[in-house]
Amino acid sequence: MQTAFITGAGSGIGRSLAHTLADRGCAVYISDINGDNLAAVEEELRAKQVNVHARVLDVSNKDDVVDAVKDATEKLGSIDGMFNNAGISFSDLVETHEYDDFEKVMDVDFWGVVHGTKAVLPQMLERGQGHIVNISSIFGIIGVPSQAAYCAAKHAVKGFNESLFYELQDTDVQVHSVHPGGVDTGIVKHGVHKHSISGAVDKEEMEQRFKDNARTTPDEAAAIILKGVDGGRYRILVGGDARLIDRLQRWFPNGWRKIFPRLMKGMFEGDEAAQK
Repeated sequence: MQTAFITGAGSGIGRSLAHTLADRGCAVYISDINGDNLAAVEEELRAKQVNVHARVLDVSNKDDVVDAVKDATEKLGSIDGMFNNAGISFSDLVETHEYDDFEKVMDVDFWGVVHGTKAVLPQMLERGQGHIVNISSIFGIIGVPSQAAYCAAKHAVKGFNESLFYELQDTDVQVHSVHPGGVDTGIVKHGVHKHSISGAVDKEEMEQRFKDNARTTPDEAAAIILKGVDGGRYRILVGGDARLIDRLQRWFPNGWRKIFPRLMKGMFEGDEAAQK
């Protein structure tokens, strides 16, 4: 892979992907909605003397994504790898969900993936090569209380990826469906969290619980993702927790639902709620 476009590169997995690819000598075009974070990562990469370009980008804006990919192609050449990584988190009950909140999560976490995919797909098909790496989540495989919007978006990414996989089978353009478990990023810290089953969310407490349960580092996640891409794997599970949850829901499609929600409450609502 000689060139890569990465969304959500200002922090977390996106930042680690940018660094790992740059260390391989890959030219990178990084984007993020947070300009300060993006500038910091750009400076880090320039210190490595790699070819890097940066652009503040809201992936929910289709025209901006198309324009950014065009700009990246002009500056780097054809894009070998598109990493649709940008995402936001949101917690609330379906009953109390505001439509604006739900739509924002879908706009970023699902439509951002669609926009990025469609922006690069024509040039990849024309060249007959390329990798589209779309970040779903373990929450794209299971459902979790208070995470309906996030789970819906990530399930949508999973379904989108699978359909695309079959459409691309007779081409040399590959799609990779990535499902991270708990990765120690700032996604909860920077998200919006309103209600859980137990009531109003204490955001600081929730951040700490997530951090305590997030066993995989962003660098480890990036290494797993790129190993999967290098190996031509469609489905990439990131972290031991993701692998365990995936197996449980496949092996025990009914029984695991009686146990697992209690475990997840421990992450999002605390030990007291998890015992209810």
